[in-house]
Amino acid sequence: MATTDDSLYPIAVLIDELRNEDVQLRLNSIKKLSTIAVALGIERTRNELIPFLTDTVDDEDEVLWALAEQLGVFLSLVGGPEYAHCLLPPLESLATVEETVVREKAVESLVAVAEQHSQSDCETHFVPLVKRLSQGDWFTSRASACGLYTIAYKLSSSSVQGELRQHFRALCSDDTPMVRRAAASRLGQFAKVMTLDCVKTEIVPLFSHLASDDQDSVRLLAVESAAPIAELLSESEVESLVMPVVRMAITDKSWRVRYMIADKFAEMQRSVSADTNRTELVPSFSSLLKDQEAEVRAAACQKLKLFCTNLPEATREAAILEQILPCVEGLVSDTNQHVKTALASVVMGLAPLVGKDHTLEHLLPLFLTQLRDECPEVRLNIISNLDSVSKVIGISQLSQSLLPAIVELAEDQKWRVRLAIIEYMPLLANQLGVDFFNDKFNPLCMAWLADNVYAVREAAAANLRRLVEAFGSEWAKEHLIPKVLAMSQDPNYLHRLTTLFCINVLAGVVTADIVNTSIATALNQLAGDSVANVRFNVAKTVTLISATLGREVVDQSIRPALQQLATDSDVDVKFYAQEALSAVA
Repeated sequence: MATTDDSLYPIAVLIDELRNEDVQLRLNSIKKLSTIAVALGIERTRNELIPFLTDTVDDEDEVLWALAEQLGVFLSLVGGPEYAHCLLPPLESLATVEETVVREKAVESLVAVAEQHSQSDCETHFVPLVKRLSQGDWFTSRASACGLYTIAYKLSSSSVQGELRQHFRALCSDDTPMVRRAAASRLGQFAKVMTLDCVKTEIVPLFSHLASDDQDSVRLLAVESAAPIAELLSESEVESLVMPVVRMAITDKSWRVRYMIADKFAEMQRSVSADTNRTELVPSFSSLLKDQEAEVRAAACQKLKLFCTNLPEATREAAILEQILPCVEGLVSDTNQHVKTALASVVMGLAPLVGKDHTLEHLLPLFLTQLRDECPEVRLNIISNLDSVSKVIGISQLSQSLLPAIVELAEDQKWRVRLAIIEYMPLLANQLGVDFFNDKFNPLCMAWLADNVYAVREAAAANLRRLVEAFGSEWAKEHLIPKVLAMSQDPNYLHRLTTLFCINVLAGVVTADIVNTSIATALNQLAGDSVANVRFNVAKTVTLISATLGREVVDQSIRPALQQLATDSDVDVKFYAQEALSAVA
């Protein structure tokens, strides 16, 4: 008996913690529920622990959320699917609480538990739960019920399914907007488990009803269901049953509804005929691109490439050139930077759709404008997608058109513009290849190292590391290291300092052979520099790259140079030389 009491002692402690005033202790105890359940055994868990938990649904939100999560994976601890209904009472209580995130987690766990029910158990235990929640006095229970209809309907017989449709229909007309919102958000999901006849006779009328609700928060969620419902219908049925709602949403007085339809517009294309795509969807999408609200225009821009790709191939090019491009031309100079950024992220994807000639005539001027945009995200998005254009028009054509604009920005009088372009160089390197980079951009990268603004020189040095990571050490040995080390002989001490900054970032990505020959030689030369600032930066560089220096080169040249610096007349030089000697010891 004593042994049994001893084994249950930690369980008693954990249950006491569930009643403790300290929220963190209660939370920790909830997270250990599986431990309690295993120790109690299946029968005592069902008969004692679950009823106890049902009575504790009056706690802080984070504790209740953790409880809802735990109960969703508790099935094996109460005896498996045969006893799944034992978990329903505490979850039903959690589905009625005020905090939304707790209710959502409770619904998620209820669905997981319900999936393990047989049809008879579902109709005996789960369907009555759904009905109770649907008829609850508080809107919280009715809102939670909306998320349970799909699984309940799926597992029920046809007679019970008829009752469930009736209850769901009542929720769609509930007096509380929050309940109608919940019903609207589940409409498309619910439709997928119904027969086609039920979708046409039950779901479509509910869809139309919710899409014309006086609350825009309900309408936008109903509109979100348009695509999933349309996927279940034939093209002619979509035209007669769904498209009227879509047309209404495109001109809705609320920008949030128009935003939602813009975001989901491309998904509708799969369910309509080629003729409807051409005559209805293209003009409608064009109107969304010209919407008075920036958020709607941005949402439409993000779907631009996908929408154009989904257009019927026979009429795609004409639709893009005649109706879409005029809107895009206006958006390039939009007053809202989020719209321009969204457009820049996808607009280059139009090039493969319209071909080489139309890209050169219509799209390239837009790309040039975007490359010069004051917003850095716009420039970055254009540069990030140069490869899609080069595949269409060829690298030589690209170099004649877009690259002069990039070079112009790289030499801009405003140092912040030059700084911004430096950050894009590794990206351009990957997009355009090593040969093209050596020819067009390598000279620019070296020129930045001698820029009259320190921030530009610093960024240019950091840029070299990313270039070596892209092209490899052999490329660095042939095209980069000789030019960088040549700066160590420059009359301007700032340029000699830049050589050291470059060594700091390159030593970790080039081969040991380069470090112990070319770089070590340059360090020795600079150790005798006439400017103290250069000499103590030599010592700092040795400290930074000491792990990459070979023992032989340290003993033969680096340490003697540092020992000489340790006796320097400048106090800073001596200090950093001592630090460097300690690093290479």
